[in-house]
Amino acid sequence: MRAKEIVLFLHPNTAAGNRMIVLTHTSRMDTPRASWRNTTHDWTSTVDLDHLEHIRQNTAAYAPGGILHLTLEVVAYVADEAEAGHGGLCHITLHPDGSVAVADNGRGTDTRVDELGHIVKKPVMATKDLRFFDNPDAPRLPDTHPRRGMSVVAALSTWLVHINRRLNGSWTQRYEHGVPTTDLRPIADDPMTGTTVHFLPDEPLRTTSSTTFEDLARLTRSWPHLSTEIHDLRGT
Repeated sequence: MRAKEIVLFLHPNTAAGNRMIVLTHTSRMDTPRASWRNTTHDWTSTVDLDHLEHIRQNTAAYAPGGILHLTLEVVAYVADEAEAGHGGLCHITLHPDGSVAVADNGRGTDTRVDELGHIVKKPVMATKDLRFFDNPDAPRLPDTHPRRGMSVVAALSTWLVHINRRLNGSWTQRYEHGVPTTDLRPIADDPMTGTTVHFLPDEPLRTTSSTTFEDLARLTRSWPHLSTEIHDLRGT
């Protein structure tokens, strides 16, 4: 692995015209992507359609408690970062359209450059979390249900937008039921790092379940390294 590689992205949405966003210190792998060591996800796979469909066919099993459980699945990744000493702030926003946004100040989702110079992000949305999904001993989330991973949230959401800010560059990507509908789109850099996961749960989940400020506040306190702010905009 080499460090300090420079990758240039053309970003047209600036008043001054085209601008280059420079990703520095990106991890560049000299070996083929298929040989990369898996961590929480399989780096060789971009989208696992069978996995996503399996979740959608078993909504009750993977989203017990509905929107509240999906929100906790996202917050669990923020808590992982906080426990590892990165970030520790979590902002949850409940929007009037039924969507939920979870933002943090961690390191952002791991992003690498392969041997051909292509940007590759860890496939957290569209493939299974190897630690939890098929593990009968998966840890319990604060709602007492097993943790299965971010792909559950993506698969059961009409749309999901993932915004990622890392020291080596920032991008966003949109998904529909876990399937990417855009490439990684560069966005303006920001002094802060972290992720925002904004998702709209499928309509049946929105009509059969509810999430209250009180429930979120009580359950997120179960993560001792996390400081959570909740903004409920549904009544505005």
